[in-house]
Amino acid sequence: MTFEPQTALDSINRHKPSAILEVTEFRGETTLLINKLDLHAVASHLKRNHGFVFLADITAVDYLGLRNPRYEVLYVVHRFGEGFEDNARLNLRIGVPEDRLRATSVTNIWKGADWLEREVYDMFGIVFEGHPDLRRILMPDDYDYFPLRKDFDVRNREPSKRCFERELEAGKLDFRGSLDKPLEKSPNN
Repeated sequence: MTFEPQTALDSINRHKPSAILEVTEFRGETTLLINKLDLHAVASHLKRNHGFVFLADITAVDYLGLRNPRYEVLYVVHRFGEGFEDNARLNLRIGVPEDRLRATSVTNIWKGADWLEREVYDMFGIVFEGHPDLRRILMPDDYDYFPLRKDFDVRNREPSKRCFERELEAGKLDFRGSLDKPLEKSPNN
């Protein structure tokens, strides 16, 4: 039996009538714009009642100067069915205003959200309230910038240089000898 997204939408509307703000279809995928305050309830409902047990990805988009709210967080959730036609994917979006960079963590619904939320926090500065260990995952802990924001100046290398120099001084990085050794030739050369 083929999964119909409308079944899930109707169920969400009965459970949380104000949760879905917009529905779009593109190339066979359904995307729901969700009221940010209802995200946790909708995610939990989708997992519990419709089998969306797999969180495939979380990312964010910065619409600097194009939209308000400036940011959106996108959750890609997947449902595995008995047959191929029962598999389904839904995209859930929430708007995150620039003056309140916060979203509710979904780590207690999908454990896989842990590192995905940390990556979004690290790259965009969006704080996931209720996350068990929200800290930087790619950039140094004391890095003051968020590299995937549209207003991040990629030409300004000073913040990265300062972080690198601090790590080097603290003895956390050690490149001694790495430039003195000749490169080894591979057996194919």
